[in-house]
Amino acid sequence: MSSPRHGRRVNVRRRQRVVAVLVALLVVLTVLAVKQHFSPSTPTSTATSTPPSSSSSTSTTVPPHAPYAVGSITFNINEPAANGLAARTLPTTVRYPIAGSPGGVDIVGAPPLREAKPYPLVVFSQGFDISPEAYARLLTSWAAAGYVVADPAYPFTSPNAPGGVVRTDIVHHPADLSYVITSLLADSTAASGTLSGLIDANEIGVIGQSDGGDVALAAVANSCCRDPRVKAAIILSGAELSWFHGSYFTTPNTPLLVVQGTNDLTMNPVTCSVQLYNEATQPKYYLSMIGQTHLSAYVPPGPAQNVVTQVSIDFLNAYLRHSTSALAALHVAGNVAGLSTITSQTTLAPVAGTCPDG
Repeated sequence: MSSPRHGRRVNVRRRQRVVAVLVALLVVLTVLAVKQHFSPSTPTSTATSTPPSSSSSTSTTVPPHAPYAVGSITFNINEPAANGLAARTLPTTVRYPIAGSPGGVDIVGAPPLREAKPYPLVVFSQGFDISPEAYARLLTSWAAAGYVVADPAYPFTSPNAPGGVVRTDIVHHPADLSYVITSLLADSTAASGTLSGLIDANEIGVIGQSDGGDVALAAVANSCCRDPRVKAAIILSGAELSWFHGSYFTTPNTPLLVVQGTNDLTMNPVTCSVQLYNEATQPKYYLSMIGQTHLSAYVPPGPAQNVVTQVSIDFLNAYLRHSTSALAALHVAGNVAGLSTITSQTTLAPVAGTCPDG
């Protein structure tokens, strides 16, 4: 027969086992409750424990950056009769950024990339008897950099013009240029269409080569034809053409980039570009392309065209996108040993000779 003390020890052990069982049961119930609360069917669990998918982690409010793929459309801009001049038709190709990988050919009719709009507008004027599309590599490069780029073919000075080319028609081209700007801005403000909402009306630039450079210069610096909407101009082997009735640089000009080949000896000699550069007010830049002729830095691909492309994009970014870093980049891109130099000094040394039609 056990003693009372032994009986008490047995009872104590029994109570301890019961308590242990109860504690274990409580733990199991708690774990089950927690698992039920954070089960995969609970929305809270999905939001906190599942890694976000690639579609949910990419915000559509953050626009992509240049370079862009490029799309294009071609249409006629019909300019009504005005000032005694008959109505004129301006076949125009417009390039613009699109979604996709940059590089390759332009995608005709592709929808524009609207996430990064509006884009500054650049209107290009071609040389005499040269198709605007001869400059396609430059035009596409500017569009890939984030610009809407238009290249109207002016009547009577583009190849295959009805009745043949007539160079004196150039006196009407600054008005043609301004009408193209007006027409494209109207397309941008329209409720629908490829260009709807695409253009920043406050940021417009003009670029021209040879006679087209003369046109672009007149649009920003000649009292006959100045268009105050234009905020920057690039003159590729251009001049102050005496055929325009007005005066040059009577008011502070828009920011100006002048590009000139040192071996352009007859079409647009260095005399022409130095003359207009020295008369222009700052900000202005002179890019000298060493050993290049009238077209060799603009039409064929190669290192010279690469310099012109990068310097022109830096210039546009500085004055149409207001990028301070682009100004520093412009000087780096324009100074390439044996190929090019760039300066922004007030005056260049005069060059002997005459400027044809200047």
